[in-house]
Amino acid sequence: MFELGLLLVVLGAALMAGEAHVPSFGALGLGAIVSFAAGIALLLSAAGSATLVAVFGALAAALVGGLFLFVLVRKGMATRRLRASNTLVGRVGVARAPDCVFVDGALWRARLWEVDEELQLARGDPVVVEYVNGLTLTVRPAEQWEVTP
Repeated sequence: MFELGLLLVVLGAALMAGEAHVPSFGALGLGAIVSFAAGIALLLSAAGSATLVAVFGALAAALVGGLFLFVLVRKGMATRRLRASNTLVGRVGVARAPDCVFVDGALWRARLWEVDEELQLARGDPVVVEYVNGLTLTVRPAEQWEVTP
């Protein structure tokens, strides 16, 4: 009984860690809460405590886990609604790769303003942000006068 309870607690912890890293919108977290609460109940009953203590221990673990899951899913959904600010338009940045630029202290996905087969951004090229679409910046190579010394 003790081994099964311990296994369920470890499984619950692993599922909760998975919920923090995989966008399952609470599915893994719900399994984690059930597993963790059942494991706590089995561990308490295997330790010789009364059934009522085991039930209250499981309910307390489920309540804390549910609160944690609620906060985690709410924060995760809030980050999905984040959009880049249009204050980035006109900013000068540096290309890190053909599809990645560094602007205002952050790395952004990027695409070129003018699609030219010969024109490719190289690492270190200065760029200017022309348009913001979600989390992708449309950039063009910076002119000499736009780059500050």
